Amino acid sequence: MSQPQNLSDLEAKLNDLSAGAGLALIAELFPEKVVFSTSLGQEDQVITQLIASQNLPIQIFSLDTGRLFPETLELLSRTESKYKTRIKVYYPDTASVEKLVGDIGINGFYESVENRKSCCFVRKVEPLKRALAGNAVWVTGLRAEQSANRSEMRRIEWDEANQIIKYNPLLDWTFEQMITYIEEHRIPYNPLHDQGFISIGCAPCTRAILPGEDARAGRWWWEDSKKECGLHSK
Repeated sequence: MSQPQNLSDLEAKLNDLSAGAGLALIAELFPEKVVFSTSLGQEDQVITQLIASQNLPIQIFSLDTGRLFPETLELLSRTESKYKTRIKVYYPDTASVEKLVGDIGINGFYESVENRKSCCFVRKVEPLKRALAGNAVWVTGLRAEQSANRSEMRRIEWDEANQIIKYNPLLDWTFEQMITYIEEHRIPYNPLHDQGFISIGCAPCTRAILPGEDARAGRWWWEDSKKECGLHSK
């Protein structure tokens, strides 16, 4: 798929719509070609509710890296039950995981940024590419205030690495706006959020943040590098 020429026009339309209305428009414009990746974080739970409440034809999928918190997997089950939907789960290639662990060790990602990125690639980036293949639009739960890198993103943009349109319906939502929406609509969320885990990824790579720390500080806390795994690199 090549980059569409009218993304700026579509962005202008979406900027005038609510997140729910924007998702409905995207589903209408790209029938059966829109997918939403959920990591079961609070932002993603909001989008799942918006999709389910409108019965939109958007496939919801998640990546099970094999190192997730038990609370995350339990939330996946609760979410499917509440919204009477099935979230398609993608797993890393077994042979690739075995080679990775053989090369760097079971927790070798602590030893270098290179090792950590190799782990993220095998467990997240490669499965994501399989999940996105054949689709036109990738919906994400990114918010601009999550990090400096994400503040530069647009509501809708071309993802060159995956050759797909990326739509970020909650890009301009504040943390407080998101929490209010979750409370008002009684959206299930990960109990780890109440323990200071703001951004939740794999268990060995996520810690609770301290007061005043950036929301992404709990991810790969032993590194000074940019807090991204490769899924949303520009």
